[in-house]
Amino acid sequence: MCATLVREGYSVNRKRIKRLMLLMGLKAIYCEPKTSIANAAHQKYPYLLRDIPIERVNQVWSIDITYIPMRNGFLYLVAIIDWRSRYVLSWELSNSLSIDFCIDALLRSFKFGTPEIFNSDQGSQFTALEFLKELLERKIKVSMDGRGRALDNVFIERLWRSVKYEEIYLNDYALGSDVFHALTRYFKFYNTKRPHSSLANSTPHEVFHVQ
Repeated sequence: MCATLVREGYSVNRKRIKRLMLLMGLKAIYCEPKTSIANAAHQKYPYLLRDIPIERVNQVWSIDITYIPMRNGFLYLVAIIDWRSRYVLSWELSNSLSIDFCIDALLRSFKFGTPEIFNSDQGSQFTALEFLKELLERKIKVSMDGRGRALDNVFIERLWRSVKYEEIYLNDYALGSDVFHALTRYFKFYNTKRPHSSLANSTPHEVFHVQ
């Protein structure tokens, strides 16, 4: 910020910029806490979705974890999304990166059916036997992103961008219950009210349940 303003002819220094940003309530969006930590002992699966056309609901689901900043600390959010419709099938919050909330989200998603392919990153929650057995017992093909390839799971990355810029970054959450109620409202809006240009301006609900 300081360097840019100096280039534009303003006589400022870093201390002044810091003071003015503090007065205006401006702050940088820092890197998020790391949510994907691989376990070298766990089996990894190849990525199955390169150049595969996504033509129908329940063809591909994917899962990912992100973090939700709060006034003091943060929570972890996991969600499962259908690639064709962008429909959020289930989500859960946790104050730790334990596997339990990921399995809870997975089991709840099965009320909508089962996918042909289930994609995740190589995080230890998704490569654990307890998680994988729920997929393999249902004859679901397992796909995992390549190392350092966030775009392999591009649809859920776009979901995180929408959630954060349309809800999370606009609010200051004091309690976990505040986050839970805010996300409950947001995901209902996202699924049933928010049109997507990539879906011909239909909502995820309309595509998943009707088309």
